[in-house]
Amino acid sequence: MFEPYTAINIAVLTFLVLTSISVALVKNLLTATIMLSIYSLMMAVMYLVLGAPDVAITEAAIGAGISTLLFLAVLLLTGAEEKPSTHPIIPLVVIVITAAALVYATAGMPVFGDAAAITNKHVASYYLENSSEQIGIPNVVTSVLASYRGYDTMGETFVVFTAGISILLLIGGKKQANLNK
Repeated sequence: MFEPYTAINIAVLTFLVLTSISVALVKNLLTATIMLSIYSLMMAVMYLVLGAPDVAITEAAIGAGISTLLFLAVLLLTGAEEKPSTHPIIPLVVIVITAAALVYATAGMPVFGDAAAITNKHVASYYLENSSEQIGIPNVVTSVLASYRGYDTMGETFVVFTAGISILLLIGGKKQANLNK
């Protein structure tokens, strides 16, 4: 039986594929930036459909929001047209190898929602049963991110902060260099 949930998944996935192909084919970098922003928004929709609103909000804020602003700032400094590649086959080879590796990696993953998957047998049940008692936070997701994975979350925050500061320094350094000329 064909359910509305399946139709939504197929529509979003189709739109994601079409958007990613258009990003690869366009030569205008402003158009590619807009398409990447649309792709990030569609990924946020996909995460929402899959039942991960926290990840969807993060994807919308970082992927479609901040990343798009940073890309646009870089385009102001570099220009909107792609420069021709001297070796057009090299990017294609890299893409094919990366795609093959990703497809190979997904072959070993458990079926989506499989209750017998190893993560659902050990780790997930432990967090669900013990996080409220051990951490004192009633929301399991919050307790996992704040306590069990606290160092990981801190590391991710540090990486995003460092990347943002680096981009701001690069943009600021470029403007300063133009003022000195």
